[in-house]
Amino acid sequence: MDEPILFERQGRVALIVLNRPKVYNAFNHEAVKLLYQGLIQLRSDRDVGSVVVSARGAHFCAGGDLAWAFGHESGPDAALYQLAGMYHQAVLEMMRMPKPVIAAIRGIAAGGGFSLGLACDFRIMETSAILRQAYTSNGLCIDGGGTFILPRVVGLARAMEIAAFDEPIPAEQALSWGLVTEVVDEGKAAERAVELARELMKKSLNSFRWSKKLLADSFNTPIETHLERERAGISSCAAHEDGREGMRAFLEKRPPVFGRSPS
Repeated sequence: MDEPILFERQGRVALIVLNRPKVYNAFNHEAVKLLYQGLIQLRSDRDVGSVVVSARGAHFCAGGDLAWAFGHESGPDAALYQLAGMYHQAVLEMMRMPKPVIAAIRGIAAGGGFSLGLACDFRIMETSAILRQAYTSNGLCIDGGGTFILPRVVGLARAMEIAAFDEPIPAEQALSWGLVTEVVDEGKAAERAVELARELMKKSLNSFRWSKKLLADSFNTPIETHLERERAGISSCAAHEDGREGMRAFLEKRPPVFGRSPS
């Protein structure tokens, strides 16, 4: 039996591949558990500089597997409570990952698949792909960090519109709303995501780690506390080999050559 999540490598780019194409790569408990465990391993793997989340088949991810939930011995409410608990741990690992995480979206990204894409740092979307939050049309509410991330990406009013009306969001609209980073031709999302991952790895991963954390923390931190964190961050970056190299390169008027470690 095929694993519901596959882990592959292209050099220093790690690929997380959703592998349940017959059910639009919907998540059951086993898939979410593997996703969570894989993210923990990738976080500490010094040979990995960036992560791409992609999928087998025609679609990215349809979210939670409702057929699995309805077949759960304790009922769908208990199943979704269990599934969301593990899924949220995986989402936290993605959002805290000190390396770039890029989603390659094709076909449909709906429900938890929509939230999964939002939890990534960057999203590459194919021209025919569709985003849809999908929860509210099924009488559910958004999970997977969607209600936390969505208003921070598009603003509260737009997020409320997406939640209330649940209209499909095509690629060009997603791009204009800031939901995705780039729109590419059909069949090119994964390829472009790997290219972007390699571009990012030419930069300082230590600087990326600090920037990602500070930007995320800024929404929940008083300005005085945040300024102190920025102060600590820039001092720490200046002490890191990447910071030293970047400053030397600036003064010497040459391109910097950064190291491999984000730590």
